[in-house]
Amino acid sequence: QVQLVESGGGLVQAGGALNLSCTSSGRDISNYVIGWFRRTPGKEREFVATINASGGVSHYANSVRGRFTISRDFYKKTVYLQMNSLKPEDTAVYYCGKSLAGRDFDSWGQGTQVTVSP
Repeated sequence: QVQLVESGGGLVQAGGALNLSCTSSGRDISNYVIGWFRRTPGKEREFVATINASGGVSHYANSVRGRFTISRDFYKKTVYLQMNSLKPEDTAVYYCGKSLAGRDFDSWGQGTQVTVSP
């Protein structure tokens, strides 16, 4: 069974950077597409970025493209989300999920809070 765990969130000023991590507390995740999503109070979970199983293909939401980078370290069994040039509107709880085909993500963790102050 795969259970994902997110970490790395925190409080940062606008223009700052954070690097989020997504690891598995159970089975290996190297065969899965991993996606980062975020949620703010009162809103649906929003797509941020995905990376395919090989790590060679990634997709980004328009709102983060050019500022965020998703990557994966197969040895450490971890997927990262490097977030640069953070904006207050990036404030949210960030979650990672897994998928076999890039749809229907599951195995969400508890999330990690990112707060960007003006």
